[in-house]
Amino acid sequence: MPETRLTQLPARPGREVARVAIPVSLEFILILGLGFVNQIIVGGLGDTAVAAVGFATSIQFIPFFVLGALGTSASIQVARAYGAKREKELNKVVSAALTTAFVVGVVVGLPFVIWPSQIFAALGASPEVVAAGSGYLALAMASLFIGLLSQVLSGVLRSSDHARSPMLATIVTAVLQVPLSIVLVYGWGPIPALGVTGAAWAMVIAGALKVCMMIIQTFGIARIARWETPGPRAEWMSVLRPLIVLAAPMGLTSGFWATGNFLYNVVTQRLGDAALAAAQIVGNLEGMFFVGSLGLMNAVNALAGRAVGAANGGLALAWVTYIKRIGIATGIAFGALFALSSLGLNAMFPAVAPVVITYSIAGVLINAVLQPVKVRNALMGAAVLPSGNDVRGVMIGDFAAPFLVGLPLSIALGLFTPLGIYGVFIGRGIEELAKTAIFAWRGNRLNWDEIAAKHNMLNPLGDDPAEGLIQK
Repeated sequence: MPETRLTQLPARPGREVARVAIPVSLEFILILGLGFVNQIIVGGLGDTAVAAVGFATSIQFIPFFVLGALGTSASIQVARAYGAKREKELNKVVSAALTTAFVVGVVVGLPFVIWPSQIFAALGASPEVVAAGSGYLALAMASLFIGLLSQVLSGVLRSSDHARSPMLATIVTAVLQVPLSIVLVYGWGPIPALGVTGAAWAMVIAGALKVCMMIIQTFGIARIARWETPGPRAEWMSVLRPLIVLAAPMGLTSGFWATGNFLYNVVTQRLGDAALAAAQIVGNLEGMFFVGSLGLMNAVNALAGRAVGAANGGLALAWVTYIKRIGIATGIAFGALFALSSLGLNAMFPAVAPVVITYSIAGVLINAVLQPVKVRNALMGAAVLPSGNDVRGVMIGDFAAPFLVGLPLSIALGLFTPLGIYGVFIGRGIEELAKTAIFAWRGNRLNWDEIAAKHNMLNPLGDDPAEGLIQK
């Protein structure tokens, strides 16, 4: 057990959590809602189109989540600089993170733009899925840098007490993306029907607009930071080192998750396009309800991060304990709503085969029961352990649970028993239970007083916290 003693939370702590969590959750509900609406739009083209978009997305997720750890790392570093009132440090962290996100996103996305069909086929997609989804994959990966910039800017805004700004940008772009996707997929007047590729174009255009809006919010309207890149090489290293030290292992763990998700799709593809389409429907529908709790992870990063920056480990622990209790309650509530959503699958996907709906209903019910467990795992793996500098614990959980437990069980139950796709759903559920045990073990080892003391011994950019330059 940690030796840190709880510090009393401020009056009305729920209000503090809500200020960060609710805008973030609403934003991600909109994002996942857009993804699900996009799936419904593409679903009008048939089972293969749904499977193609899902398979392409699972490939895209690997570099996106690996590199997106830079955004999480930047949000934690910004929260600490903001809590310590180190304006110069905040400016240089933001500028360096955005520069790195742009360069890395362009370099990593380029091979997928040049060889989308070859990569698709090499990773196990059926010829029909390759033909339908290669254009989607190329466009999605061409815009990888846009997604990474969005991740960094969203984290910066949330950690500096402007959590509503990314939500507003998402609302504006959502209003654009849905009708644009319909027009580009099915055509309208002189605009030709682009099919699956049209959905990708709509996503790219909306994503670029969102990034432009958040840049204006960060450097203009809210004036959170100034563009101030580090100067000499040594200063660049002093800024990038803590970003990368935290982001690299987190990126590796995100890579474990995304690779595991992709391998589950490979296993499911072996069961046929109907099974793969059902898995994509379940995953996207679950995401819409899961993200109702996602803002709590940002609340941990922001509130615990600010407490660490202010050298108050007891307050950081108090925030973590309080937010974890809220997570259990929201997981139960949204899990129940997720289960009820299975009643509307026929209406949402009238063009898909009845067997796909049957598979999807079973997947929804199994995953709805596990929703509280998944929320707790996400809180620990995406917020509590990284904020406590225990990325090794996240790596252990995110590697052992899928690759030593979930995937072997899914292969055994899905491919070698009559359970089929139901066995894959069960294997993924048991993975979550294994992850819970690992994260609980690592969480009990954290000492927040030591974490806060160690952070505040470091001030590489020469800020004077007593100057109080950063104002709310």
